Amino acid sequence: MSWYPVGTMDIIRLLHNMRDKDYIYDAIVIGSGISGGWAAKELCERGLKTLVLERGRDVTHIKDYPTTNMYPYEFAHRMELPYAVKQENPIVSRCYAFREDTEHFFVKDNEHPYIQDKPFDWIRGYQVGGKSLLWARQTQRWSDYDFEGPARDGFAVDWPIRYRDIQSWYDYVEKFIGVSGNNDGLEILPDGYFQKAYPLNIVEQFFREKIESRYSDRHVIRARCAHLSNPTDVQLGQGRVQCQNRKLCERGCPFGGYFSSNSSTLPYAAKTGNMTLRPHSVVSSIIFDESTQKAKGVMVVDAQTNESMEYHAKLIFVCASTINTNLILLNSTSRTYPTGLGNSSGVLGRYLAFHNYSANIRAEYEGHLDYRTDGKNPAGGGYIPRFRNVKKQETAFLRGYATTVNASRPEVSDTKGIGDHLRESLLSPRLGNWRIGSHIMGETLPKESNTVTLSETQKDRWGIPLVRIAIDYDENDRLMTRDYCDQMSEMFAYAGFKNIEAKVKDQAPGLDIHEMGGARMGHDPKDSVLNKWNQLHDCKNVFVTDGACMTSVSTQNPSLTFMALTARAVDYAVREMKKFDL
Repeated sequence: MSWYPVGTMDIIRLLHNMRDKDYIYDAIVIGSGISGGWAAKELCERGLKTLVLERGRDVTHIKDYPTTNMYPYEFAHRMELPYAVKQENPIVSRCYAFREDTEHFFVKDNEHPYIQDKPFDWIRGYQVGGKSLLWARQTQRWSDYDFEGPARDGFAVDWPIRYRDIQSWYDYVEKFIGVSGNNDGLEILPDGYFQKAYPLNIVEQFFREKIESRYSDRHVIRARCAHLSNPTDVQLGQGRVQCQNRKLCERGCPFGGYFSSNSSTLPYAAKTGNMTLRPHSVVSSIIFDESTQKAKGVMVVDAQTNESMEYHAKLIFVCASTINTNLILLNSTSRTYPTGLGNSSGVLGRYLAFHNYSANIRAEYEGHLDYRTDGKNPAGGGYIPRFRNVKKQETAFLRGYATTVNASRPEVSDTKGIGDHLRESLLSPRLGNWRIGSHIMGETLPKESNTVTLSETQKDRWGIPLVRIAIDYDENDRLMTRDYCDQMSEMFAYAGFKNIEAKVKDQAPGLDIHEMGGARMGHDPKDSVLNKWNQLHDCKNVFVTDGACMTSVSTQNPSLTFMALTARAVDYAVREMKKFDL
């Protein structure tokens, strides 16, 4: 598809949809989120005619952000969700970003049901751009301590790659998307190509100095995020400009101030003339050719008409998001692979993991009362990289956790009075003490019992088996959470913070929105699904580069690694195609 001005895009898409039912492409990308957008960009720029299939509706940058410039008073419920909506959507309404101004970008509970063999809150965004419109935009690289984790403690299989294998691809992605942050010189969190970092405020900086004066292994750094603090010609060439610090990101940013597929990679893919984007396309399975032992295409159900159709291609990238990617592979059965495409190992749909977000800490600080917070920080404040079990095993639990730290000084009013006293108090709020918060980002272990399977009896509205999810915390997570509460309480107390309250939340896995695994990478086809290039061991023209590919989950936010792995895998796949090895 060629690049056309907004206004003609829908007509061009319609013309493609009228003629593409029997079309054969060079490549097919399943999903248009963070991984799918990168796959589309890289494939199209290398000259491959590429079909991008998105199960949700079309969302065009700026044009389809209906609430992006609305004021709170313009919403019927001042951005709060009505009680009836919460009752109808008990799962998605637990997500912090699901509000009146953003609900149109979330999947409602009844739109794609699933079976919870164990409680799991599956948060999804079915539209062009996927959850790249909604992500928290935190971007940290992995280090060798993360890639070597399974090899060191023997839990899960060894990663087939190390930091050196992906370092240049981190560089490549960061230069394109734009990341703000500091080069902090930490082994546990490699430096990168950063724009100007968003500063810590006075109390966050105070906390940093106190902690680093006492702990040699603990560092409070400025959070690294995919916001344009000082855009380069690369981002300006994408039509994006400096972040305006509005912190209305989940509505879609008309400035392109943060990275999303919609503002960046998909338009880049489109302007090559090599992309055909087909929304409302639910992929049910990948078609395996027994004679060639390769995939030859995908089966699609039109989400609006329920019409079934096939699309064929030489190369397939599966980027449907972790659980849906597992669903597609498990549902892609054949004579050779009766339990799912590439599942000769029997591990497909197993060994999933997530990030433990089950605890937070709050406190107050009575110092620095001659300062206040002013403006908004899209990076969110400070970040403390993992400091537990880094170079040696030192606790009763495996792996470790990272944490956030942020401080603000709110206005408070005395609401206890009545009449004139109450009115005057509400009209004349005063500055209160500083409030400090933190939450855990713990690495959970990819256990064999953490599974995604398919129902044998229940199907969705498109005739595809419902997915069954059985993912849970374990004793390792509980020990880690307890240690986080103890250590952060100790650090808060050392900094002189008062009224410290550590809270372990009674929440199911899933609200971290960082589920990973199920089609893990590994050296051996007997215990993994993908090789070091994100390529199916058993079907070499199919690649998986979203969260499903992850062997373990580290403590860092995963999206940057998904993007780097995707760009790296496309580079390899295209080189192999040119050698006629795919």
